[in-house]
Amino acid sequence: MFEAVELGHRIGAGRYARELPPLRADLIAAQLQLIRTRPFSVVIILAGMDGAGKGDSVNVLNEWLDPRHVQTYAPAESLARDGDRPPMWRYWGALPAKGEIAIFFDDLYSGPIRQRVYGHVGNSELDQALERNLRFEKMLVAEGVLVLKIWLHLSRKDQKKRFCQLEQAAATRWRVTAEDWHNHEHYQDFHRIAERALRQTSTAEAPWTLIEGSDRHYRELTLGQTLLQALRQRLEAGEARHVVNVTVPPRLPRLDDRNLLRALDLGRDLAKADYDRQLAHWQGRLSRLSRKKGFARLSLVVVFEGNDAAGKGGAIRRVTRALDARRYRVVPVGAPTDEEAARPYLWRFWRQLPTRGRLVLFDRSWYGRVLVERVEGLCEPVDWLRAYGEINDFEEQLVRHQCLVVKFWLAIDADEQLRRFRQREAVPFKQFKITAEDWRNRDRWPLYEEAVCDMVERTSSDIAPWVLVEANSKRYARIKILKTLCQRIAAALRQQRTPEAPARWSS
Repeated sequence: MFEAVELGHRIGAGRYARELPPLRADLIAAQLQLIRTRPFSVVIILAGMDGAGKGDSVNVLNEWLDPRHVQTYAPAESLARDGDRPPMWRYWGALPAKGEIAIFFDDLYSGPIRQRVYGHVGNSELDQALERNLRFEKMLVAEGVLVLKIWLHLSRKDQKKRFCQLEQAAATRWRVTAEDWHNHEHYQDFHRIAERALRQTSTAEAPWTLIEGSDRHYRELTLGQTLLQALRQRLEAGEARHVVNVTVPPRLPRLDDRNLLRALDLGRDLAKADYDRQLAHWQGRLSRLSRKKGFARLSLVVVFEGNDAAGKGGAIRRVTRALDARRYRVVPVGAPTDEEAARPYLWRFWRQLPTRGRLVLFDRSWYGRVLVERVEGLCEPVDWLRAYGEINDFEEQLVRHQCLVVKFWLAIDADEQLRRFRQREAVPFKQFKITAEDWRNRDRWPLYEEAVCDMVERTSSDIAPWVLVEANSKRYARIKILKTLCQRIAAALRQQRTPEAPARWSS
């Protein structure tokens, strides 16, 4: 792949001076159109060989564009601060809104390449990191983001020349470190592994653009022209996304009317005295578990989904009463805000993730895409169909980073829901809980039931299984939830004694 890069490009100062003003004018015009119309966002992934001009290129882009709408992120610098969250959290949190540009500087690819060069990980771990990046980019493209991947290349001879030139001037000597020279000694390894990485990750949706970086004038003009061409093409296409034509897969024929929800025994109940006794026991157990020393090395995400009026709020309150209020948050999920709607769907959930030793309880969650958005037609089939894979990937990243994911579906039958709806209408301080939308959703009961069955079948995994809660009896449901949480936390704490440490990336 690198053999296709023509080395030795030179552009004289005169030509550079002639071509730069119109290029800058066209770039700023394209950016202003992007800002004004906001049809999509732009993510620039900038990587390359040491000394190829990555830092200079970032400065140039910020100089040529309106910097108020360009953000630069060097995620490696935030590793110490964000190290107790999954590695991709740093990139998710930095995703720009529509009309904005974000530059991811260097580490998304350079980090895994560097670790492979020095033997900190093997080929399989490198492949896993590259595959993770590909899934991330595929999701961005599917959400309409313009992804530009730029690799600035440099030959070994030009890299040494560049370092020597920088060291000769007092003003730039600081830019060359002992680590740079150490990496230079391993240039051939960097070259080989970087070429492999770029071959594996140059896709039709997000191909790599290789730019030879030895001459500043050539590098800057080529970079500017690459960005300008990509912006113009997408602006002409408007909000068009890279999607494929899909059809909703047909359901398998059923020999009877049963499914996993109808198979639940919703008649389960607890006597009041038994409930009071078990509530005190399991709340006390949860309180003690959340204060154990080992819990400081975990984080906990609890998802509450269920039918309208299934008792999610009451169950959450019984859980939080057992917890230290300084260490948990309850996140109610409704329709996305303008800020959230301007970014990829999962962005608003990534930004809510807890740090180690803390808990986040989601009152409804990212499963809204495969439930309410699917049933109400708020997104296209291609969006909710791909959401299953994106959700599974999201949860796998959490679990691999010592985050315990517990998911509850609270199930009630249609008669019990009707009874609770009427009760809410009759009690003044509960009337705010019942809306016209609740009654409208009830009319779509069979569609929601089908969506829930699909959701459980496609997203219940060994690492993040769904727990189906028989919730016609609120007492029974609350005890089952508390008991399940205690069992899952206790199992996670026991596993810490003989952990299988996953590969840890500094990217």
